[in-house]
Amino acid sequence: MAAAQEYTVRKLEAGDFDKGFLQVLGHLTTVGDVSREVFEEQMRRRDASGAYHTVVIEDQGRVVATASMVVELKFIHGCSKVGHIEDVVVHPGMRGKRLGLMLVEALIEAARADGCYKVILDCAESNQAFYEKAGLQRKEVQMVRYLDR
Repeated sequence: MAAAQEYTVRKLEAGDFDKGFLQVLGHLTTVGDVSREVFEEQMRRRDASGAYHTVVIEDQGRVVATASMVVELKFIHGCSKVGHIEDVVVHPGMRGKRLGLMLVEALIEAARADGCYKVILDCAESNQAFYEKAGLQRKEVQMVRYLDR
């Protein structure tokens, strides 16, 4: 029997543009036409803010999974912080390998290191059991209003 593949969660890098990062996000939602220049500028803005954490897992030179978290500065709880986890996606061919759990756990640790008092996320009801495996629990209801651009 072959040994289990070892995967590592790491921070998003500019070179991930060429490693299929945007294509992986395309398995979650519409990405749109994002050029290398636009991608790199978005990375610069996110890095400068210090509020964004995007992690990836790479396999054989390709990004196969990613997730992001933005840290919100609150006035409540003594001006504490909350981590909002977003855009958790694993390439369909790589699902079932616990990669999504690795991503969520890495972001929870980043939230803890940033001094967040909680992490939250919105998900489809069909994904609730997955996030419960990562130690999250259902709370209240998600609401949305999409804005015209």
